[in-house]
Amino acid sequence: MHPDAPNRLVLLTGPSGAGRSTALNALEDMGFETIDNLPLALAPTLLDGGLSRDMALGIDVRTRDFSPAALTTLLANIAQLTGQNAELVVLEAEAGVLANRYNETRRRHPMAPDGTPEAGIAIELEMLGALRDQATVLIDTSALSPHDLRAEIQRIFARSGGHDLAVSVQSFSYKRGLPLAADVVFDCRFLKNPHWQPDLRPLTGQDSRVADHIATDPRFAVFRDKVFDLLTFQLPAARDEGKAHFSVAFGCSGGKHRSVALAESIARGLATAGWGVSIRHRELERRALAPLDPVQR
Repeated sequence: MHPDAPNRLVLLTGPSGAGRSTALNALEDMGFETIDNLPLALAPTLLDGGLSRDMALGIDVRTRDFSPAALTTLLANIAQLTGQNAELVVLEAEAGVLANRYNETRRRHPMAPDGTPEAGIAIELEMLGALRDQATVLIDTSALSPHDLRAEIQRIFARSGGHDLAVSVQSFSYKRGLPLAADVVFDCRFLKNPHWQPDLRPLTGQDSRVADHIATDPRFAVFRDKVFDLLTFQLPAARDEGKAHFSVAFGCSGGKHRSVALAESIARGLATAGWGVSIRHRELERRALAPLDPVQR
């Protein structure tokens, strides 16, 4: 975002345990005025005079008057009051991850104070599912530490020159499931697999020897170029639609070789084209084979 851009209004929501407080604190550290659990009925009064600075409102199931329908109505009212659209940031995480986080803290779930965390999580995920399609920014925190989430928020909302759209590129293994927050997913499993080369098997797609081996597949360059052309066509349209974040995912069998090499190649190309790009390798991070922090390019 350009330094002289209008002040931003962010509505931040997500299931309990997905990292809403961490994200809200990160926004506050970036200069946003933050208010947590403001009753939805009071938000129009707060915003009636316009925005004098960047503002972020934390909203969840504990917020008075909360419902997906009420939040949708609030978004429409904000557009009328301020003359600009609010950015709806939805955090999400796998149910099992949320349960583990609750078990670690031994907290009661707000949707099931007398029941198990799993019961409350199921209720909350069903309630919040209706907001997923309305999200301006959707972040899957399942594999993110609090530090990683802060870095992701800072990357997306930092004011800087450029294309005004944060692009994340990631690799993953189909064995562990699709990334929840990916806008587009590309399957790399048809490419030549370095796993079957004993000298390449221990390496990752970040190694030039692996990348060079994959590039010998005659389909590699064609695939990479077509994906790059598609993204450079689609990203401006996503930006013009008002999206603040766009996530691209590449998958292969193990998430170690082909998807990593493609993600690295595409990320470099997009960065060269002027897009603000970060890259993550989900399976490498789980195996401690890559840095946890997104690599800024």
